[in-house]
Amino acid sequence: MCTAIVGYDPRAPIPVFLAGVRDEMLDRAWVPPARHWPDRPGLVGGRDELAGGTWLAADPSTPRVACVLNGEGPPAPEARRRSRGELPLLLAEGGRLDGDLGRYDPFHLIGAEPGGVRLWSWNGERLTARTLEPGVHIVVNSGLAEPGTCGGDDRLSARVAHFRPLFEAAARDRASWRRLLDGDGLDPADARALIVRRELDGGRVWGTTSISLTTLGVDAMTGYDFTAAPGDPAAWRPIPLA
Repeated sequence: MCTAIVGYDPRAPIPVFLAGVRDEMLDRAWVPPARHWPDRPGLVGGRDELAGGTWLAADPSTPRVACVLNGEGPPAPEARRRSRGELPLLLAEGGRLDGDLGRYDPFHLIGAEPGGVRLWSWNGERLTARTLEPGVHIVVNSGLAEPGTCGGDDRLSARVAHFRPLFEAAARDRASWRRLLDGDGLDPADARALIVRRELDGGRVWGTTSISLTTLGVDAMTGYDFTAAPGDPAAWRPIPLA
């Protein structure tokens, strides 16, 4: 149930706000955003230690940001499957999506630059692409979300219905977005919650492990804020971009 929230206004001094809320098994190893890939020294992102990829990658020099979410549909054949964590790296570096997508399980991939935001969705059989219009957009595992139409998942519908108007009304500054990304005071068990936590069989825990907030100015990346303790306002820290 990862969530990406995009605020796009081409007329604004900071055209793009892109937040990535990562939900994962809490015991899955990862490290916070930095320049983790020697073969891609220009990219910054958190690194998944299991597969080596990332959920969100940024190229501050372009500037460009890419964020991936799991999609819905048949998985890729086991013998040729590649990690979806490669996709943000490929898109952030090259600005386009190509190659054999049949190697990847279903996904939604957001690519943002100051001049526009695109969303690619792969369902295991067919790729669709669309350019996002100015405004606030929320992407969940069922795709680009509208209140009440999130793939039949009432929890995601409730989340979208609660948070979309809050982000639409928020000031276009990082502090205002961080306050909303801290969860708006909702309990993790609330159907509307952005920050979640579930106790699973066997003692494992699944929940929101981190949140990233990136902003793109007209010709430069203006911020990359990150928290590894979602819901704690004091845990946000800026990621160095130089």
